[in-house]
Amino acid sequence: MPDLPLFHRLDRYVLSQLALALVLVTTGLVALIWLTQSLRFIQIIVSHGLSPFVFIKLTALLVPSFLSTILPITCFIVVLFIYLRLSGDRELTIMRGLGLSDAKLARPALALALAVTLFGYALSLGAVPWSLSIFRDYQYEIRNQIAAFLLEPGVFTPVSHDITVYVQSRSANGSLKGILIEDNRDHSAPATILARTGQLMVTPQGPVVVLENGSRQQIDPKTGQLNLLTFERNTLSLAEAARNGVPIGTDPAEAPLSALFHPPADMPHGDRAKWLVEAQRRLSAPLSTLSYTLVALVAALGGSFRRHGGLARIIGAVGIVTALVALGLGVNNLAARDTALLPLIWIWTVVPAGIAALLLLRQGAPRA
Repeated sequence: MPDLPLFHRLDRYVLSQLALALVLVTTGLVALIWLTQSLRFIQIIVSHGLSPFVFIKLTALLVPSFLSTILPITCFIVVLFIYLRLSGDRELTIMRGLGLSDAKLARPALALALAVTLFGYALSLGAVPWSLSIFRDYQYEIRNQIAAFLLEPGVFTPVSHDITVYVQSRSANGSLKGILIEDNRDHSAPATILARTGQLMVTPQGPVVVLENGSRQQIDPKTGQLNLLTFERNTLSLAEAARNGVPIGTDPAEAPLSALFHPPADMPHGDRAKWLVEAQRRLSAPLSTLSYTLVALVAALGGSFRRHGGLARIIGAVGIVTALVALGLGVNNLAARDTALLPLIWIWTVVPAGIAALLLLRQGAPRA
């Protein structure tokens, strides 16, 4: 096999350094984010004796969303660092002496950014909504499994978003005494349930409590009068509402792209706007990798040579990317309030990349 041309070997040399650094930096940041986010699950799992595999599965399902969020940032960091190191070691000067322009020097970084962009689309359009949907279902299942174990005597325990339970005492076999339940599942008419005794049971549909010798107090929303219903025996489910009974994609982050463009007709206008913004964000967000990479290239390849790199250029590049990230969040919020501003999402994505590309093409080679 004949030797590769010198320029191609230089491209492979730079690209290999960029790829290795990207893998290391991304792995480190994902591990850090995973650790901080997983702390909220550890207490529940340790306290209630659930298997470590539950913890691993729950947190692993969040990794695609972590990757989708940080890959554009890590690509910017890696490109800026590697090119500044090459400049500090005078390797870029040698490459320029061999006839490589700034545009040719940027080819390895742009190739990496293009690969990361394509991978970002795979995450944004497929892996992230799928993993978040599985995560929510699994989280619902786990919460309903452990809800029966959360009840502690003398403590007001929120076993779901709309149900709070207080028990005076609890025995090892699940018998309860002195029960008070605040049931807000019907927001127009919340109910307070009192019972002398009860029995906690776990069913395939989630935990239920069988109440005995109690009463149900509820304010009539029309008359404002208190309705009191006494009972000898009543069964109340403590499980959260099943997700299978909720229209798919209620959370836009979990909905497939096709559903985001065609939200349910009965959906409130504010929620429909959020779905449309999420659709545009998924299509545009991976392109931010190219914008951030071009900003890093302009900063690293522009200006005059300095042994330790230009501090002003580094600060400027970091400031620009930070501003772009903040601007992206602001644009998404504005578009969610007024869908006429949806084009701003694409302007935020495309315009910075175009400006940076023009600057990269126009700037001359730095003087040694």
